[in-house]
Amino acid sequence: MPTILGQLRVLPKHWWEGTDAAGKKRDIGATTLEPPLGNGAYRIKEFVAGRTVTYERVKDYWAKDLNVNIGRDNFDEIRYEYFRDPTVALETFKAGHADWRIENSAKNWATAYDFNAVKDKRVVLEEFAQRDRGMMRAFAFNMRRDKFKDMGVRRAFDFAFDFEKMNKQFFFGQYRRVNSYFEGTELACSGLPQGEELNILEPLRDKVPPEVFTTPYTNPVGGTSENVRANLREGMRLLREAGYEVRDQELVNVWTGEVLSVEILSVTSDPLGAERLILFYKPYLVRLGIDVSVRSVDDVQYENRLRNFDFDIIIATWPQSLSPGNEQRDLWSSQAADTPGSRNYVGIKNPAVDALIERVIFAKSRSELVAATRALDRVLLWNHYVVPQFTDDKVRAARWDRFGRPTPLPEYGASAFPTVWWWDAKRAGEIGVLRKAKRPKVRSR
Repeated sequence: MPTILGQLRVLPKHWWEGTDAAGKKRDIGATTLEPPLGNGAYRIKEFVAGRTVTYERVKDYWAKDLNVNIGRDNFDEIRYEYFRDPTVALETFKAGHADWRIENSAKNWATAYDFNAVKDKRVVLEEFAQRDRGMMRAFAFNMRRDKFKDMGVRRAFDFAFDFEKMNKQFFFGQYRRVNSYFEGTELACSGLPQGEELNILEPLRDKVPPEVFTTPYTNPVGGTSENVRANLREGMRLLREAGYEVRDQELVNVWTGEVLSVEILSVTSDPLGAERLILFYKPYLVRLGIDVSVRSVDDVQYENRLRNFDFDIIIATWPQSLSPGNEQRDLWSSQAADTPGSRNYVGIKNPAVDALIERVIFAKSRSELVAATRALDRVLLWNHYVVPQFTDDKVRAARWDRFGRPTPLPEYGASAFPTVWWWDAKRAGEIGVLRKAKRPKVRSR
């Protein structure tokens, strides 16, 4: 409960009920470029919409002496520069026009940082462990569509996904397969259930797949021709059990005569390049006889279709904190499955999942919370609601060597971002100060 309450944003009522510089009453529901009144360690100093924003430190910040803030917020000024083209952003950093860069491209991390400043140690490349969140990223089925209601059909899609080859081909081997909805945390299930987790699951034995109690969850392993062929054979076996057979190179439902056809929906602005991943996956599904179409739409169309659950398959992500609670209802509950705009994209309606969500929410101790979350994780996995993709437990950061930091860094939190760092004048003097970025002049016709 304290964690949930701490996430609330407290807004100054008197400011929002007042008037702006033009004398008009402020509308809290309208967009604005007027910097709002805040109460944090920084305030907006200046900005150019869509291009840059600069924050200045509030010298009389009311909470600066609280113990949780000692050593934080050490910069007098922080400026963010925005770029439409990630290549231009990278080149700007390499030219010394920016101090700090978080790199979310595995390809760039492996190939783009071989310039002189890296070789002579003026630019430091470092990976920081990320321990404060878990993440499921996956191809997610819409089980509101009849063709995805059979668990065997969904499992067959998992056998068609060659993660190992994708990881090597696209990501230079930097990622690992997701094996949990709480991947990378102590909340992730492993092995077989035992102790408190087993006690939580026992009353649900008749409502969950038997493998929950007998088999540790693992994803199929590809990477070689032999493994891929074996996985596709297993996928075809599952599809036959679900009532499908191949006719004229198409996978057909033997009872209805319908071809198993799916559309994988993506958004054109995805920074990780979702469409190329989908196009990599498509040929494997086609080899099973599945008719696959790929559609990329703009942000507005994508959001509208998502809110109304108008899709077959999407790439979905579900980030998780270390203290899961009532947000789990929005992710997996039967009620959320029928609520437009919820994050229960899959449409899960499972009484065992509903019961486990309540155990998570009303856990009375940390040990009970961990056990209940692991039980929920295990049941979600064994129902094969998604085809897990990839994850990483590190944040990649490149910086010009102008900063100092505490030792050790905080175990949890964004150590890769300079919250607890400080400007080191000596280092800055040795390698040179930040260059002022020169933007091209735009002349109107």
